[in-house]
Amino acid sequence: MLRALAACLVFVALPAGAGSEEFIDDRSSPERVVVSLYNAISRQEYLRAWSYFGNGAAPPFEAFRDGYRDTAAVELRVGAIASEGAAGSIHSQMPVALRATATDGTVGVYVGCYRLVQVQPALQEVPPFRPIVIDGGALRSTAEPFETAMGTCG
Repeated sequence: MLRALAACLVFVALPAGAGSEEFIDDRSSPERVVVSLYNAISRQEYLRAWSYFGNGAAPPFEAFRDGYRDTAAVELRVGAIASEGAAGSIHSQMPVALRATATDGTVGVYVGCYRLVQVQPALQEVPPFRPIVIDGGALRSTAEPFETAMGTCG
């Protein structure tokens, strides 16, 4: 069953520096997982950021961490999330737009799509509990202004 959730527009300003941003670790919806991902990156908590990805969905930890070392701030916009249930899991696709500011002050705009999966909680009977995880996605740079940029999924 395919259900498109109402379009969500989320602006999250994430300044760099552990402790300078409120701690967010919310795995209750696809949107909140991605918000939590960028909160962890902002706080330079790269292991926590990496933990939002399923097995094999992110680069090895060291490469992941090093890829974000120069990120000073991120603003996130989320588009309409499409979710589909299949065989005890819910698969979601979430378009995003990001405005990333590097530590040297350069700014880039990126668009893309994250894929997330959730095993139905009621079907999980053996530890450990498996929360919603990012199981794939891609971002690309764009010249479009952040205010109008949005990724596509599909």
